[in-house]
Amino acid sequence: MIKRRDFIQASVVGASAAASSSIFGTTSVWGQDKSSAQAAAAVPSYLQDVADHYQQDPRRAAIDWFNNAGFGLFLHYGLYSLLGRHEWVQYREKIRVDEYAKLVDRFNAEKFDADFITDLALDAGMKYINITTRHHDSFCLFDSKYTDFKSTNSPAKRDLVGELAGQCATKGLGFYLYYSHGRDWRHPHAPNNGDWGGSARPKYDRPETFYKYGDEHDLQVYVEFMKNQVTELLTNYGPVGAIWLDGFSTPASRPDKLAQFKCQELYDHIHSLQPQVLVSYKQGLIGSEDFKAPERNWKGKSEVPLEICDTLQPHGWGYTKADDGKHKTADQVMGMLRKAQGIDANLLLNTGPLPDGSIHPDDVKTLKEVGRRLRQVPPNG
Repeated sequence: MIKRRDFIQASVVGASAAASSSIFGTTSVWGQDKSSAQAAAAVPSYLQDVADHYQQDPRRAAIDWFNNAGFGLFLHYGLYSLLGRHEWVQYREKIRVDEYAKLVDRFNAEKFDADFITDLALDAGMKYINITTRHHDSFCLFDSKYTDFKSTNSPAKRDLVGELAGQCATKGLGFYLYYSHGRDWRHPHAPNNGDWGGSARPKYDRPETFYKYGDEHDLQVYVEFMKNQVTELLTNYGPVGAIWLDGFSTPASRPDKLAQFKCQELYDHIHSLQPQVLVSYKQGLIGSEDFKAPERNWKGKSEVPLEICDTLQPHGWGYTKADDGKHKTADQVMGMLRKAQGIDANLLLNTGPLPDGSIHPDDVKTLKEVGRRLRQVPPNG
């Protein structure tokens, strides 16, 4: 029986020469008894092929599934998409908090189509999708009761995380959730530049009145805020594959203060809410993460499952208008898959949706072509 990663290896090596058009189907790693309706009902849709193993150890089953997933889709979408100048535009251009917040009034997401996005991922041969539920700017694509800075309070009036969750569950895709943990450029009690490095906050020319300083600043208020939001994500949106934490360089900048973030407590809380959920924090912040998820060009070794994230744009992760016409081709993506497979890693490939939420047409074309090439190589290679 061929494993998913072995299939991708055969595909990226031999796609150009293969003549077969057979489609690779999902395989059962443990050969579960699908007559067990009760077991299947309790298992998330994306883990149906490991149902028997899931009954014994949900987290171990999820890790083994992840090891064979091979290929996932990353979505960076938010207020920054409206400006088309990189997802770090607030930081780089020192846009004040109140000025940046005005973008909410322009956020319509009128062409964000979870049905199309999930179909595209499947067509490309991907096994899971990861979306930015809340990036460093603190804008949430889900309906959180702990903030009013969210898509449901915009003209869109939509819970995009919820829409994508439903489609992933229906179609058997793993649903992974990006969440900015180490930095937040809006929350008054988030890490500040005085105590933390790693681009904790924009370096404004004058103090930002939205932030708390000195004795009024309490990082634990922010830590509790994050725990509450992660709880929402794991209780309101059905089965989740992973909580994918970001903002690594800020807590990592102060090893002597790292304990203040209560990371292990958060990890344990996540696992208690949904036992199959995996936790990652980029290249590994405290060492107990379930998998590592460094960015492109990472060099190192991993004793845990590995995922490399890269983007179809040459530079930014959120939509960057200046990069139109420069997105990666199918040939380049096949090379990226080959490289990831060579280090026994998954490839999490990012697209930055356009301001209206639609997927960039160049990326649609590329992903469809990648899927076509992957399907050209039959499972027996």
